[in-house]
Amino acid sequence: MDGIDTSVSRRGFLGGATGLSFALSLPAFMMSEASAQDATSAKPIGAWVNIKPDGSIVLLIPTAEMGQGSLTAMPMIIAEELDADWSKISTAYPPVVPAIYGNPMFGGQMVTYGSGAIRGYWDKIRLQAAAVRRVLMQSAADKWGVPLAEVRTEPSTVVHAASNRRLSYGEIAAFAKVPDPMPVIDKAELKKMADYRIIGKNTARYDIPDKTTGAAQYGIDAQVPNMVYATLLHAPVDAAKPDKVDDSAAMAVPGVLKVMPLDRGVAVVAETVEAAFAAMDKLKVTWSNMPADSYSSADGKKEFLARAADLTDKGASFVATGDVDATFAKAAKVISAQYSSEYVYHAGMEPMNVTATVTPAGDGAEIWMGTQGPGPNVLAAAAQLKTKPENIKHHQFYLGGGYGRRSPPDLIGEILPIAKEMQRPVKLIWTRDQDVKTAKMRPMTAHQVEAALDADGKVIGWRHRLVAESVIVYGAGEKVMEFTKGIDNIVLEGIKHEYEVPNQSIVYLREKRGVGLSSWRGIGAGYNKFAIESFIDELAAAQKIDPVKFRLDLLKSDPRAQDVIKAVVDKAGWGKQMPAGHALGFSYAKVVETYVAAIGDISLDPKTGVVRAHKFWLALDPGIVINPDSVLAQTEGNIAWGLSQTLKEQMSVVNGRVQQNNFYDYPVLRMSEMPEIDTQIIATDNPPKGMGEASLPLVSPIIANALFTLTGKRFRSLPMTPDKIKAGLAVT
Repeated sequence: MDGIDTSVSRRGFLGGATGLSFALSLPAFMMSEASAQDATSAKPIGAWVNIKPDGSIVLLIPTAEMGQGSLTAMPMIIAEELDADWSKISTAYPPVVPAIYGNPMFGGQMVTYGSGAIRGYWDKIRLQAAAVRRVLMQSAADKWGVPLAEVRTEPSTVVHAASNRRLSYGEIAAFAKVPDPMPVIDKAELKKMADYRIIGKNTARYDIPDKTTGAAQYGIDAQVPNMVYATLLHAPVDAAKPDKVDDSAAMAVPGVLKVMPLDRGVAVVAETVEAAFAAMDKLKVTWSNMPADSYSSADGKKEFLARAADLTDKGASFVATGDVDATFAKAAKVISAQYSSEYVYHAGMEPMNVTATVTPAGDGAEIWMGTQGPGPNVLAAAAQLKTKPENIKHHQFYLGGGYGRRSPPDLIGEILPIAKEMQRPVKLIWTRDQDVKTAKMRPMTAHQVEAALDADGKVIGWRHRLVAESVIVYGAGEKVMEFTKGIDNIVLEGIKHEYEVPNQSIVYLREKRGVGLSSWRGIGAGYNKFAIESFIDELAAAQKIDPVKFRLDLLKSDPRAQDVIKAVVDKAGWGKQMPAGHALGFSYAKVVETYVAAIGDISLDPKTGVVRAHKFWLALDPGIVINPDSVLAQTEGNIAWGLSQTLKEQMSVVNGRVQQNNFYDYPVLRMSEMPEIDTQIIATDNPPKGMGEASLPLVSPIIANALFTLTGKRFRSLPMTPDKIKAGLAVT
């Protein structure tokens, strides 16, 4: 199978007439001006499925590929319901038409967010594929003059057993006509798990060969004739504007074409990227004052923690069940603890970049980029140019690191003014240092978690108060809070739990500190599950109850949770004697609707404060498993990210300015620090759920819980760096 084709034209994708193209009602602008390439190669492409006379099948896959494997999983689902020959499948990106390709999970936006590709598209693409299969069967039945009920399909073939006749999908494509409207398929008619022949089988990912050889095309690889290069010196404090610009030294660099002050930075345009980078370093800029000029994260964290503890500060209620105040007032015992996490940065290996050209009239643009949100980027470009979305042509590429950072359309506001001014294609690339300094970070958080216990030690009340800035307000503005009633679902992701506690209060206390924010892999669950699962262990320890048994008692009505917990306990040998200096830590969570339980073998060198993870055992139930090998790879990636955020990653802000510069002072996990990982997949006949972030949030509490076993000390602040560990051990 070929890798993904990035050359599909927006207006030409329906060109040609000899293949069978299955399309919904498409906008008129998409049905004209077929490109010469499409016409001569006779490769028409429909809304989802295109079958050519030679039997090859092209599927249009709208999800971004950032290493999570959706570029393979999505075709597997379509091919399964289509009953296609997998060896004949290839893929291409579709044009940006959210009405057709939008993800139902995100209000029909054409985006790849929050482990939502398979979860969101599962029913939509199966129904589309089943409708295509129905048309193929009906076309064959009509040709043979037999009832539809007498025909069936085999891989890429329609069969009439009674007369021993067969037609390949390619042969049918030569004469079949697409009905309007397409057949409506009832979900009850879709394939059952027992009948799958593609889904559930280990399948080689399409993107791996080209990524291995270096042939894979990322946004930064886009090449356009007559292209020039740009970079941006960003404001040192988020949202500050350039006040005075001295560009004399920058303009003296050979190859520099222009210096342009923009809303949040100063752009340098040059004939080469090297000249642009060199000139940027020579700019002398003063910046407007911002409220964040006086903000430092170290002081901010103390203030966040103090606010979390202040019960008179009501904040915005996220969960309110039972009578929490009365429950705590009558409790036999109340246990509380505070947790915190620092800002973290995405550290994508591909620096932020985009290539674009703008029409002379300024009413249209062509954009080349790897993004999680083609739809929002096209809308942002159209809004900026005051034009229609159909006047924006988008080319999608692989993402060299995403997981939230390549969701917002912030680069559009930078590239379009430059491209409009230059009237040439412009490739904008941030330097690594600018990528770090202008990081859109996961927010810093503080947590106050409390439990009310009755006389028998049963947990009867739960409070969780989360203090953090708002990611959604940073991206969408203050008015968004009117619609969400003060709640940020990105920040609060994962703060709900499945433990059976009758009286619960979960509250969000929003801070405003003027720091650039974005989602980060695991979203809010990365810090919320750290607080929850560490605190559950604290409750178990306070009552001298095994932490696994304690959780099983709180999850007695949830058989899927019980199954994954028991599976990993058996696999890891929970309770076994560990070597000196080693301990096991346990954690359970339901993240992106996937059930996960995990155990880690953790060691500590008390002299250096260095924590090492030696082995992780995991059991997970994501429902129907599309590609088991990809699930294993995703889980291993989750553990890597989880360890990195637990032991290393931290962004510091002083006077509104990010202090880190590059990987030398923003360390991430190294290959030599990766543990052995043993994953057990428990496939169940439930709709498939998320995998891209499911296991990451379990890592931090596993390490914290294992460290308590080793030291008797609680480590409640992320990251658990050697300095923090040594300081914690020194506390008497």
